[in-house]
Amino acid sequence: MALRVAVTGANGRMGQTVARAVSAEPEMELACLVARRGCRLVGAAAASIVGDENCSITVSEFLDLESVDVVIDFTLPESSLVNARACAEAGVPIVIGTTGFSETEQTDLESTLYSVARCQAANFSTGVNLAYRLISIAAQVMGADSDIEIHEAHHKHKIDAPSGTALAMGHAMADSMGQSLHDVAQYDRSAQREARKHGSIGFSVTRAGEIVGEHTVLFASEGEQLEITHKANSRDAFALGAVRAAKFIAHKPAAAYTMSDVLGLS
Repeated sequence: MALRVAVTGANGRMGQTVARAVSAEPEMELACLVARRGCRLVGAAAASIVGDENCSITVSEFLDLESVDVVIDFTLPESSLVNARACAEAGVPIVIGTTGFSETEQTDLESTLYSVARCQAANFSTGVNLAYRLISIAAQVMGADSDIEIHEAHHKHKIDAPSGTALAMGHAMADSMGQSLHDVAQYDRSAQREARKHGSIGFSVTRAGEIVGEHTVLFASEGEQLEITHKANSRDAFALGAVRAAKFIAHKPAAAYTMSDVLGLS
């Protein structure tokens, strides 16, 4: 039987891309498609978004979890928290691709979802999750003797900066070196009047045009440089990863799963 999937964030680019990926997946059925309250899409035929004339549902402003097997959520932090509470109450697993949570919101999210299977990731693409592993290895080998910089670029509409993926990369490298990213991250050098601090991890950000997502990690050491870059050519990479995660957790026991679990990298 096909997995019945609810997708939130139909008013956003990622939500629509995920909805199309779910609709195109033979093992899934798009059971509910949710847009922000007051959005012009509310009440519209979902078929007009996903391009599947066999899709008979309409876009709703309410997350209806009746007969839903799993939720895929790409919204904003405050909306994700509301959706998480609904999933926890209904016992429905949830995949969360929303980024930009504050520490308090993240703590609230984790405590809310303790009773259901969930997979939260800053980036669901296979390539990025392999990049996490590669930069962790590079940080173990070269980190102590290198200046490390993370540069990320996204479209001009993206709100949070640095991106969740860039921060996840920073955490992965800091953890590999036995450090806390909080202690070594350098986000703004505009007021800095001193040489680079040894051991710091620098971040820089571009917001321009319609860039889907680019992340480069630079290790600059004595006599050589290593760059590890991932470029997303379309949002399909993220959507397909989220669909894969939804399949993975749909019938799993309550726990926090990662994309490393989904991809068999753990």
